[in-house]
Amino acid sequence: MVNKKRNGNVYTIMYAALMVTLVAALLALASQGLKPRQLANIMAETQLTILRSVHLEDQPYEKYITDTVAGPQQLPLFICTLDDGTRKYIIPLEGKGLWGPLRGYLALNDDFRTIYGAVFDHDSETPGLGAEITTSFFSDPFRGKSLYSGDQFVSISVLKQGRSHNNPNAVDGISGGTLTSRGVENMIRESLKPYIPFLRHYE
Repeated sequence: MVNKKRNGNVYTIMYAALMVTLVAALLALASQGLKPRQLANIMAETQLTILRSVHLEDQPYEKYITDTVAGPQQLPLFICTLDDGTRKYIIPLEGKGLWGPLRGYLALNDDFRTIYGAVFDHDSETPGLGAEITTSFFSDPFRGKSLYSGDQFVSISVLKQGRSHNNPNAVDGISGGTLTSRGVENMIRESLKPYIPFLRHYE
């Protein structure tokens, strides 16, 4: 009786282990099969975000954007050539918000001082508060702002609502999203710093 019970338990364990192994193998196979499509979707989303930073989200990426690098640090840089021949220089941004990573792209005019466009995203900021950095309400005011005060790089300050009026180096933050707004400010400043010595080489 004991042997039968033991044999039954062994059979159950072996069967369960076999099923777990089989399911894991099938999931791995499915993941490998879907990987090319997943990578294509990620690339398409990245290209769309880059186009949004230069207000060309309805246009073909290959027509307007070229990829290059800046300086000996091989920093990623995207150059947008508009139909009139003017160029915009797009810099990827990475930082940290209240609850997780922040990211985005900042497009500069060819004076390397003023912002042409901006787009921001996040993984886990609070809906209705910090998550509002993804909206045009937050990103549109960056356009035309200056990264410099005279000849000094000062980046962009993200201030409490109503405090950026007539300030060429500041925008309003998200009401109730102070820490996320501060995260965007830090992200822009720290992401741009390494590019400053090299940008003027890309005319």
